[in-house]
Amino acid sequence: MTLHFNITPLKKRRRYLRSHLPKAEVLLWMHLSNRQMLGYKFRRQYSVDKFVIDFYCPELRLAIEVDGDSHFTPLARVYDRGRQHHIESFGIRFLRVMNEDVYHNFDAVLDEIAATIRVIESGG
Repeated sequence: MTLHFNITPLKKRRRYLRSHLPKAEVLLWMHLSNRQMLGYKFRRQYSVDKFVIDFYCPELRLAIEVDGDSHFTPLARVYDRGRQHHIESFGIRFLRVMNEDVYHNFDAVLDEIAATIRVIESGG
């Protein structure tokens, strides 16, 4: 199974994405880094198989994706569904948040992440 996580061929891509984070991801990372979210370690731009996840907590097996405008076209929605299904096939739970919510309703985004973590912790 470890052959599918942070594979070497995607290393340059992950490094590029980490150094070019969109503003919404920067804001969220400021609250996920250094175990600030309920003591859990999150990683940015973590790869699962051929896909790169915005944020991932290995201990919880929780992926967080921050979706901007490019994710709302019909073609992008189909692609995202397939991508999410593939990532979930590794036993990873998925949480999507929208850029607009990060910008305009940030506390609710943090509350949603915390609530998701608590559900996972309780075995749900």
